[in-house]
Amino acid sequence: MSFGLYEILSVLGSIGLFLYGLKTMSDGLQKFVSRKMPIVLSAMTSTRVLGVFTGFLITLIIQSSSATTVMVVSFVNAGLLSLAQAIGVILGANIGTTVTAWLITFIGFKEAIAPLAIPAIAIGFVLIMFSNEKVKTVGDFLLGFAFLFLGINFLRDTLPGMIGPLELINPEAGELNTILIFAGLGLVLTLILQSSSAVMALTLVLCFNGWVGFEHGAAMVLGENIGTTITANLAAINGNLPAKRAALAHTLFNVIGVFWMLFFMQFFLDLIDRAMISTGLQSPFTTPEITPIGLSVFHSAFNIANVVLLFGFVNIMARGIEWILPSRDKALERSQLEYFSTGFLKAHELSAFQASKETKRFVELAHRMFNFLPEMLNQSSKKELEELKGRMLKYEQIIDKVDLEINSFMLGVSKNNLTIQATAELDKIRLAINEIEKIGDICFKISFAIVQLKREKIEFTPAQRTHIFNMFLLTNQAFEHVLEVFDKGSELGAEHFVKTREIELKINNFRDEAAQEIIEETQKGTVRARNAFYFNKVITACEKVGDNLYSLAEAVSGQKNK
Repeated sequence: MSFGLYEILSVLGSIGLFLYGLKTMSDGLQKFVSRKMPIVLSAMTSTRVLGVFTGFLITLIIQSSSATTVMVVSFVNAGLLSLAQAIGVILGANIGTTVTAWLITFIGFKEAIAPLAIPAIAIGFVLIMFSNEKVKTVGDFLLGFAFLFLGINFLRDTLPGMIGPLELINPEAGELNTILIFAGLGLVLTLILQSSSAVMALTLVLCFNGWVGFEHGAAMVLGENIGTTITANLAAINGNLPAKRAALAHTLFNVIGVFWMLFFMQFFLDLIDRAMISTGLQSPFTTPEITPIGLSVFHSAFNIANVVLLFGFVNIMARGIEWILPSRDKALERSQLEYFSTGFLKAHELSAFQASKETKRFVELAHRMFNFLPEMLNQSSKKELEELKGRMLKYEQIIDKVDLEINSFMLGVSKNNLTIQATAELDKIRLAINEIEKIGDICFKISFAIVQLKREKIEFTPAQRTHIFNMFLLTNQAFEHVLEVFDKGSELGAEHFVKTREIELKINNFRDEAAQEIIEETQKGTVRARNAFYFNKVITACEKVGDNLYSLAEAVSGQKNK
């Protein structure tokens, strides 16, 4: 058979159809997983064994270890998982990803699967037209499932065009350099496609047709195991230090596994060969049709053995990674967002969850900025005051940038087919970040008023200072209650919202009483006009921050516009 442009495009099209099917199926199943996120997080953080099981289960469900590791990196970045807990989940994901090979082996090579795929597409297309989210999720799964196995079927039929180039390799079984070449091939293909499942499918087809032997197929599997770590590392590029550590942990775990397996590979393959022959199957070394089963056994056995071998060294690995990527002190916050959603398989349904955590971090940033104000009022050193003024300017720039980045992120996410629940959560966050940005502006403006007050050498009376710092205290309480609303979620947050309302009323009443008192003192002549002016500025600024915090809590708890 000739090998030309048509054959190249046919092979690429088959891989593309497989990837599209995998993505469609994964996206649909992620919608289901996102609704169970509290349960998932609880399992991840309880014990290391449950973490491994959770990683296995999530990957088994969504059929993408890449999506699972991106999710794990996101959780580490948000402070929801420690590095050791993340490593446990990653171990489980490595086992879960082996299920894909078994599905392809036992379903993808069946001649009857292609005729069944067309009716599945018909049913799936009808189901995605329904408004019910659960029904649409089933439709997405059916469409993805059908496209995935149609891709395998087409790949199996179009790959004969590659026989000529493959025969040029003429590998000699058992030679280490040849093993490394095939491992490198698996690595490069996975880096390009960003899907170890797609490369695994390609490897199984090559072995099924007899163009690549059992040993070299196993070498490609080892390369794929390293290549699949690229997605998490890409996700962690713009992340914080814990996220980079989690991504590095994934890479080190897989590299260590491949390294020791290269020494025991022949022993493993011979053991699998003898086991398959003893069960009545033919040898995967000599029978190409059986080789995919042998590769599936090897893939599972390798990853399970690697987990068993390294499970007891998770804490040591975590300390080693912390040594490789040490902490660096930072005077100020970073201005980049700390969410992750990169690579071919994007966890869109997790975006609302990630954006909510990022928005809470945004509130904490505004809270720290607000607490510079009492520090500036208490400051007598001009040098220290200028440094605080510089920090306020830096925080204002960070808040503006984070506001822009969160909005840009949500705009990009909103273009995807999200569930009604996820869309509603993103709408709440849009309202919330608008209020946070306003708080940053207020704090920045009042900081310049404080600097000007210091330059004019205006001193507040003891009574005024008491009023101002009581107002700071009330506003800090409002901040704390808003953060608790974030922690509780929509349902419990709605109940906790009542406390925020009570504090907001206290702030308003306190502002009114303080304003009336300063008017009376000014009329009596006991307080100068400029003194009263700055006093009112600070008190009013706190009251406005309280209003914004109330609106913020209103949005997060789902009370706004009710």
